[in-house]
Amino acid sequence: MASNFSEDNIKELKYRLEAAAVQCSERCLYQSAKWAAEILDSIIPIDNYDTDPDSPMDITEPRPQNPYLRTQDPVEAALEAQEYHKYLLAKSYFDTREYDRCASVFLPPTISPVSLSTSSPQSKLKSSLRNRKSQGSPHAGLKDNDLKRSPYPKLSQKSLFLALYAKYLAGEKRKNEETEMVLGPADGGATVNRELPDLARGLEGWFAERQEKGVEDQNHGWLEYLYGVILIKGRNEEEARKWLIRSVHLNPFHWGAWQELNDLLASTEDLKQVVEHLPQNIMTLIFHVHCSQELYQATEDTYQTLSELENIFPTSAFLKTQRALLYYHSKDFEEASHIFTDILITSPHRLDSLDHYSNILYVMGARPQLAFVAQVATATDKFRPETCCVVGNYYSLKSEHEKAVMYFRRALTLDRNFLSAWTLMGHEYIEMKNTHAAIESYRRAVDVNRKDYRAWYGLGQAYEVLDMSFYALFYYQRAAALRPYDPKMWQAVGSCYAKMGRIEQSIKALKRALVAGSYYAEDPSQHGGRKILDPETLYQIATLYERLEDEEEAAAYMELTLQQETGGQPDEVSDVSDSEIEDDQSNTASTSGANQRRARRSPNDDEEEAYHGTGPTATTSKARLWLARWSLRHGDLERADQLAGELCQDGVEVEEAKALMRDVRARREAGA
Repeated sequence: MASNFSEDNIKELKYRLEAAAVQCSERCLYQSAKWAAEILDSIIPIDNYDTDPDSPMDITEPRPQNPYLRTQDPVEAALEAQEYHKYLLAKSYFDTREYDRCASVFLPPTISPVSLSTSSPQSKLKSSLRNRKSQGSPHAGLKDNDLKRSPYPKLSQKSLFLALYAKYLAGEKRKNEETEMVLGPADGGATVNRELPDLARGLEGWFAERQEKGVEDQNHGWLEYLYGVILIKGRNEEEARKWLIRSVHLNPFHWGAWQELNDLLASTEDLKQVVEHLPQNIMTLIFHVHCSQELYQATEDTYQTLSELENIFPTSAFLKTQRALLYYHSKDFEEASHIFTDILITSPHRLDSLDHYSNILYVMGARPQLAFVAQVATATDKFRPETCCVVGNYYSLKSEHEKAVMYFRRALTLDRNFLSAWTLMGHEYIEMKNTHAAIESYRRAVDVNRKDYRAWYGLGQAYEVLDMSFYALFYYQRAAALRPYDPKMWQAVGSCYAKMGRIEQSIKALKRALVAGSYYAEDPSQHGGRKILDPETLYQIATLYERLEDEEEAAAYMELTLQQETGGQPDEVSDVSDSEIEDDQSNTASTSGANQRRARRSPNDDEEEAYHGTGPTATTSKARLWLARWSLRHGDLERADQLAGELCQDGVEVEEAKALMRDVRARREAGA
């Protein structure tokens, strides 16, 4: 891709990102402005545009003017010039978090944007946001007399966006104040943003008026984005997706709109459907990489696209983070850790995604490094949700679960939608045996992000503790659908089926776990592509066949269990194909354990140990004992004697082994 980018392309890209940073900042969309500025700073230099500050040059030479910073529409430009002093006043109020005062500069309280209603906020939300009669029409749900005019005074789009965005944030602020304590009595979704119905109705009127006048093509995309956000809050996701797609077409370099669109995609199928309707530019490629990472799609295509983007933005911390998270989801914790370490060295005060880095260090059991990262984050900003999660993980690694919960609660007090804190707090409550609090934490996590397999898996664990296997199975399946190649997910599904007495489904799920586990363990460069199997899973399958009174299959899987001591097994190990897993992905579930965070050692240790053989373990010894008894029942005295002798050497089940050897001796004597 980089080879297709000429010097002019790079220059235009710089202009577009610079304009995006300025325009987002003007509209107080600070996170999007920061993203645009950071990725602009990481772009590859071009000789006639980027010069060394120490090089001799005429510093009086004017900098080329950015064509994208000028308002092209003369009507909009005239309105912006006319409102400029009021805009400065409104923005100063916004910057000091006086959102109602900001909105009142352009929308005075005496001129209400919509007629007041005595109905409850909840009913207004439902009527305004959910019950749309038309999918395609922007003014669905409006009365005829509302269609012909906007309820707002004549304002530029920039000023109108700032005023409406301020009203939206004022409503969010009041909602958080009413909710009060995290997981408290009022923290159950009953509290709503009371500004949403009025904002939705007002924007519908504004869009309808623009459509009637035939000036829709002169929209800038900012108000479409805000309307999409309001629709998401009202759970009208299909309509929100259309408006956000419209927004990224009109304004492709506004990262906030792409993020909101990403949150609406629950599966790879959703992503494929949306990509068809997106603009064909570099932002769509960045969006695709980000979505693939969020959906745990660490495929060759994803890595290739990411590498091409890194050729254009070689120093981008955002793209490096995406690569690190792809490694993290693939359980390559060492490589992910190296990337995050490099980012921390380059940008020691960058706290974005530091909570993920702390999860990786937790999994690796790297307590000194985690302590260092916690110190760096605390020194930078104590009151950032990322910092609180890093410190919470540190205390969790020290098994101080109460302190960990305190820090995760603090993160949520700062940001109720901070996903990591909800999930990690659920893990802590599981450790503390507070199952009901864990369930509520995980539920809030999946409300924030339905793609968080750890939260789905955690819900399954919690309900399994409560001995509610039907509920546990549902949540495990949701997790497995997100992580179809994670063996822990299928093992959990199989365990639930077994508890419910559905033995055939349990066997099928456990066979999937075998196939999925071989994906993580397979290393063709070192082991010639041989697949490694989990003895515990093999033993479980064998015992399930025994429950079905199919002793031949049970014996075959017991033999496989025994073979894992030396690391070898035949190729026809599994009768579950890779395609079968992919076909079933939409119906079943798999979450790579919420408890993956709890593993205390690197997966590489397991791979080496499994390939060279596990050696005698409690599981393989149980399989050996079973096979010895089976051989004795079927008259294979030599095999039974051999297995019993091996058991005596293992030091496991020695008394049982000696008893078997006596039985073998007695039968031989009787036969003689």
